Amino acid sequence: MTEGGDRSEPADRGFVREPIRTRVSEPGRGTLYVVATPIGNLRDVTLRALDVLAAVPLIAAEDTRLSHRLLKRYDIKTRTISFHARSRGGRLEQLLEQLRGGSDVALVTDAGTPVVSDPGEDLVAAWIAEGGAVVPIPGPSAVLASVVASGVAGPRWGFEGFLPRSGRDRRARLARLAADDRATVLFEAPTRLATTLKDLTAVCGPDRRAAVCRELTKVHEQIVRAPLAELVARVADGLIPSRGEVVIVVAGSELMDGADSAVSTRALDDAVAAVNALVRKGLPRSEAVRRVALETKTPRRRLYEAAGRQAQKNP
Repeated sequence: MTEGGDRSEPADRGFVREPIRTRVSEPGRGTLYVVATPIGNLRDVTLRALDVLAAVPLIAAEDTRLSHRLLKRYDIKTRTISFHARSRGGRLEQLLEQLRGGSDVALVTDAGTPVVSDPGEDLVAAWIAEGGAVVPIPGPSAVLASVVASGVAGPRWGFEGFLPRSGRDRRARLARLAADDRATVLFEAPTRLATTLKDLTAVCGPDRRAAVCRELTKVHEQIVRAPLAELVARVADGLIPSRGEVVIVVAGSELMDGADSAVSTRALDDAVAAVNALVRKGLPRSEAVRRVALETKTPRRRLYEAAGRQAQKNP
């Protein structure tokens, strides 16, 4: 996710920077700080994040031009270097040498929390593998902002990041998503929003509840909650512009209105029979339930419990 317009008033510059009080690294070795930065509104940054960014000798940024907006706003003059998905191994080694030599490094992405569908995982994993200290500095997150604002996520949800663009991997991921009884949070590029909503409608059904969260915390923030088919229509009509940063939240298979009541006893019995037939052919019960739930639009948890009860009665 990348940073966009800031709809805040001028930021307060009167905060008191405090030194980093907790050093968890070994003597002579640096600490890698994974620092969350605003997803749009620059005033969403935490005071602790500002303390760290001002105190470390080096910031590794996905895009130094975007990070400089935040640093300039808060008069932070720490040296920055780029570290992104296309960085070669030499840049990774350079940062590791910095840490090995006892210098701290702050890792930031364009916006939000690093490593969450953003670069930085290789650096974090490599420093952990060497026994180095990695300290999270939590803060803004497009994932959590979308979950709490969507109205469809419920208490259980999963994060899928970006779907594969095409092919078998995309179809398989969509099938798992459709059968999951948890809500699912997706990132999507604005140019692929219409296609992804159509694909979700095809596998989840037109009535599955969802939300499109666009440009969160920015000037043109938009959150649209509606059944998938309606979201497809709104994108086609231009009511949801295909611009900016987009997060899609899709309700779980059992969070649909009336989903449980819509499954008759006869339909559930037929679905259980289909599961048993697949199990007799050697398929694991969980996979059999997933396939039948997807084909019959039966809530997966209800089908799994019903199949389990029957298996106990007829071992």
